[in-house]
Amino acid sequence: MSTQFRRATQHLEQLLLHATHAELAEQLAPRHGDLPPRVPGGTRVTPEAIAQRWNLLPVSTQCKTALTDATTRLDPNTYRRNIENYIGTIQLPVGLAGPLRVNGLFARGDYYVPLATTEAALVASYDRGAHLMSMAGGCSAVLLAEGVSRAPGFAFHSISEASVFVSWAVANFEHFRTVAAETTRHGALIDLRVTIEGNYAFLVFDYTTGDAAGQNMVTIATEAICKYIIGNSPVTPEYHFIEANLSGDKKASAQSFQSVRGKKVSADVTITAELVEQLLHTTVERMVDYWRMSTMGGAMSGIMGVQGHYANGLAALYLACGQDVACVAESAVGITRFEMTGDGSLYATVMLPNLIVGTVGGGTQLPTQAACLEILGLAGEGKARAFAEVCAAVALAGELSIAGALSAGDFTRAHQRLARATQKKVGE
Repeated sequence: MSTQFRRATQHLEQLLLHATHAELAEQLAPRHGDLPPRVPGGTRVTPEAIAQRWNLLPVSTQCKTALTDATTRLDPNTYRRNIENYIGTIQLPVGLAGPLRVNGLFARGDYYVPLATTEAALVASYDRGAHLMSMAGGCSAVLLAEGVSRAPGFAFHSISEASVFVSWAVANFEHFRTVAAETTRHGALIDLRVTIEGNYAFLVFDYTTGDAAGQNMVTIATEAICKYIIGNSPVTPEYHFIEANLSGDKKASAQSFQSVRGKKVSADVTITAELVEQLLHTTVERMVDYWRMSTMGGAMSGIMGVQGHYANGLAALYLACGQDVACVAESAVGITRFEMTGDGSLYATVMLPNLIVGTVGGGTQLPTQAACLEILGLAGEGKARAFAEVCAAVALAGELSIAGALSAGDFTRAHQRLARATQKKVGE
């Protein structure tokens, strides 16, 4: 009997301890009847609309006060373009890691990095990694490529029609560029990739998006191109969708390493054996041993890429700086590599092909997020490429720190000391 079968059987037995099959079926069946009122107001942030939403909720005054503090009540219009059915704001603790020295093509300097998280020990870990790299002279960071994609799909009667359509689309790329340019001053269509699967045709449009992350920008441009296609294609599709799930949007995918979605950045640093022992309390040999074993573990578990915990630092940085946090799903794909150099130093490098980041538009305009970008010195136009290189540097700092903790046997102790201690104080 397989372990999975035994576990499933035990779970079902536990479910049936207090209910029969018929009772469970009745409990899980659809319930038809009157629904509570729908949340009113859409994008309206008037006091009346906000009050109507709160009136739906049987909550305490303390609950409402926590989500609508004085600053939030001051100007709810600040949030109107970033949220629907608005009722208030939440607060997350923000900590600083740094200084983080980056020697990049666009990011050159010593950065204090704001990280928003509820996970104790996270900021301390990234702070340690930043200190280690800075003591070694900082990391080098290089923006390798950039582009944001949108991938509409078109259905036809046959593969022959799909083939005719794709041939026409490739020949009309310059027309598509013109149509896209009419929708934005900041972005540009730069490439088109095509795929045929039976009677399906996929067009993958790649854009530059200036200093914006650009998800909405490329969607609007692609919608305009699709309208042009429907009006001008020699073969009319039966139906189409503006995104047919081939772009990799907010998903870890195998194609991540074949191109770029957002900004592709690589960063590296060389750290002497003395610094590794002094600051990480382990050896270069053990760090490389850990990387080798964790690479094998990652391969056996089927992860995309090879890395320890990019998502931790990227999510905290994205939250603090107004990025689309869901993009961490694809941004956290990448490769970490550790090697011992000829003189016994540690060479460490990361490559992240899908950093969907920007310094204008979206959540970057919100008060606290704009403040965090200001802390970095990366708010506004002309800073997105530097921000991407800082993201890679932050990821590298995190990889060094977590590998150091696991190599030295400090990983559990650090979480017990910081996370458990924090919980105890809250309880007291």
